[in-house]
Amino acid sequence: MLGAVIGDIVGSIYEGGNRPPKDFPFFGAGARFTDDTVLTIAVADALLDDKPPARTLAEWARRYPGRGYGAGFAAWVRKGELEPYGSFGNGAAMRVSPAAWLARSLEEALVMARRVTEVTHNHPEGLKGAAATVHAIVLVREGASPEAIREAIAAGYGYDMARTMDGIRPRYVFNATCQGTVPEALICALEATSFEDAIRNAVSLGGDTDTLAAIAGPVAEARFGIPEEIAERGRSYFTEEMRGIMERLYARAGSLPGQVPAGR
Repeated sequence: MLGAVIGDIVGSIYEGGNRPPKDFPFFGAGARFTDDTVLTIAVADALLDDKPPARTLAEWARRYPGRGYGAGFAAWVRKGELEPYGSFGNGAAMRVSPAAWLARSLEEALVMARRVTEVTHNHPEGLKGAAATVHAIVLVREGASPEAIREAIAAGYGYDMARTMDGIRPRYVFNATCQGTVPEALICALEATSFEDAIRNAVSLGGDTDTLAAIAGPVAEARFGIPEEIAERGRSYFTEEMRGIMERLYARAGSLPGQVPAGR
């Protein structure tokens, strides 16, 4: 989960601009948490205390306005009726990682993922994007190899997981859909050599950089852990209530933020 937040913060200043070189400044000037962080924390809050996901997402968004919420989600919050609106946007996948830390099995993780996703992103592609993200994180935490994860995600969700970063990067353009973001973000994490490398892979694609990195980040966290210097810098952007939710999530999961599970 912390990996998602760090990816969001690092990618926040590159969204929609020119594709940055891979050696871009990490935590560059002006970096901040965006809607990706707010809603990831909201999902954790909902799952930790069994709160209604729709209401919890809306409450967190109202507490942190102006953080770059997508037009559909922002209208949903303003309207206040909180009915799902058929979205297949990548917001479904960028916020869902807490389910992979709190669940005790893949099956439970997928149930949690659907519960917190269908309240907004009830389109089949939205549900699929969230499920694939959680599925990949759980497989990493269980010790599956990158090759096995690619195969499982391709077979289970129909994504083209045989591509490489070098093949994706030259043709990649801004895309805010699950189907145009999730497989690319997962490949960024599965091809990486470290947590930082995964975030750099995602941001260097350009386009929706904060969300690409927010999806790649928790997969990379599960693979490599997060270096303490990077973890501490990421936590420094939090508010106190955000820090409290994150600490509770990792305590419930029986691990420390950024820590690779024992036996990996």
